[in-house]
Amino acid sequence: MVSDNLQKFYIDGEWVAPLSHTRIGVENPATEEIVAQIAGGGMADADRAIMAARGAFLSFTATPVKDRIDLMQAILDEYNRRA
Repeated sequence: MVSDNLQKFYIDGEWVAPLSHTRIGVENPATEEIVAQIAGGGMADADRAIMAARGAFLSFTATPVKDRIDLMQAILDEYNRRA
């Protein structure tokens, strides 16, 4: 089952519909078959993501260093768990 989120972007903590209607085919390299379509962003989508990232960065830098390290460690642990 293909996720509806293939047609969205994760920006500012939520899945949002892109402002651009561009779609990009995802190809299975073994068969060259297009197996999914994903959203392809435009300049307005990039601007929206950049503004959200700037806002997140400002609040993240106010977070104590130990908390930031703990968060990064938790992300690394999850990546390793899934590997």
